[in-house]
Amino acid sequence: MKTYKIERKTLSEQVAERLEQDIRDGHYQAGDQLPAEREMMEQFGVGRPAIREALFYLQKLGFVAISSGTRPRVIKPTLESVLPRLSGAVRSLLEDPEGQTSLQDARVLFEVAIARHAAEQGTPEDHRLLREALESNLRTIGDEPAFKRSDVAFHAALAEISGNSIIMAVHEALSTLLDDRRAHVLQRPGEDRIASEAHRQIVEAIESGSPDAAEEAMRRHLEQHYGSYRTLKESGPGRGAAG
Repeated sequence: MKTYKIERKTLSEQVAERLEQDIRDGHYQAGDQLPAEREMMEQFGVGRPAIREALFYLQKLGFVAISSGTRPRVIKPTLESVLPRLSGAVRSLLEDPEGQTSLQDARVLFEVAIARHAAEQGTPEDHRLLREALESNLRTIGDEPAFKRSDVAFHAALAEISGNSIIMAVHEALSTLLDDRRAHVLQRPGEDRIASEAHRQIVEAIESGSPDAAEEAMRRHLEQHYGSYRTLKESGPGRGAAG
């Protein structure tokens, strides 16, 4: 006889599911206030703790905003509000080498595709903005904090060529996860010049309209960067910075 595992849901989970469905169905629109706690307690037949837990859960999902002294307000979930929470969960996976390798694989797949798309679809205006990002990157060589910011901005400019808000938001989340890696690699003398030269090659490939060249230039750049990171990590604190 086939057996089934029955999931036992808490009261707060059931309340949250019902409220989320009401929001999805349009019963509550963005900007609407939800009923008062006492009203929802009567509506769902549960106590105040279950209502509050449900609301905090919906806040984490980006469906409601909770402010002291006012009723919870319905908001529209955005990638900007959801992805940082996802990034926080992913960080726990990056504490071992396998997690870092997985992040590298994901980054290569994502950014290589972005570079290829930029070469295929980039307009003269896109090229101009990308060239400006490159020039900014070149000007910050030797200034570690400024170079890190211009490095992030350069890769963001590439993602923006897609014109796709989801791609840009995912790229921003990936960039946040890479903050520590960038800072670590830039401790190594000359890494800023190596990176900026790679950026120049990527831009020139995109401007030439060669998707294969853009893809290869981006792949070389990311593999070199990750190789430096692994070398520094394996050499231990302070040992690889002079290499």
